[in-house]
Amino acid sequence: MSSQWSQEAARQWDSFAADWHKRSEQMWEKGSRSTILPFFMRHVAPGRGPILDAGCGDGYASCKLAGHGYTVEGVDIAGEMIRLAEERKKHFPENVQFQTADISKLPFADGTFAGVMSINVVEFTPAPLKALLELRRVLAPGGILVLGILGPTAGPRAHSYRRLYEENTIQNTMMPWEAKQLAAENGFALLAEEPVYKEGITPDIAGRLSVELREAVSFLTLFALQKPKQSD
Repeated sequence: MSSQWSQEAARQWDSFAADWHKRSEQMWEKGSRSTILPFFMRHVAPGRGPILDAGCGDGYASCKLAGHGYTVEGVDIAGEMIRLAEERKKHFPENVQFQTADISKLPFADGTFAGVMSINVVEFTPAPLKALLELRRVLAPGGILVLGILGPTAGPRAHSYRRLYEENTIQNTMMPWEAKQLAAENGFALLAEEPVYKEGITPDIAGRLSVELREAVSFLTLFALQKPKQSD
């Protein structure tokens, strides 16, 4: 099941790559992903050590972080995404590398990274807990995982719809609260949480909502999660 899932995920993301590439700059600079890198940089400083962009897509965010002085390894399951990332890399500093890899089985030693960024990726694996534990494994003690989980209002949740017909899909429908609880139960400390909203949810409206309701109307929720400083 896991192998078939990974093969199908790679095939589908390969087919999405050209369209993703056209939209990536807008998404990261002005769109739904525009708050992610500032959130990451608040929690992981460039001098702390190398970082992993787990599910890097066409490498836009990896290259932006490299431009800010980070040493970045980017991995993605889709070979076409990595090809586009390598093309993008030509215009950026040399402190960014890319390779094809599955985040559930990463080609890195324990404790390699000071920080990991994984945005809307863990829920696209056959076993989210396995993927989360693998990200934890490659983090150094005290390292920070910035995890992005799709909210209930996110269009990409449509990838999981056909499960209702008992068809295989490439997405688990994990909610933000579930990801937060899963992380807490498996050795992460929550440092910060920041929802990203669709148009219509103004700061004034959001400020009156509880944490649970902010997650419920989110397009995406970001979590800064810390691995214990003492390795276990």
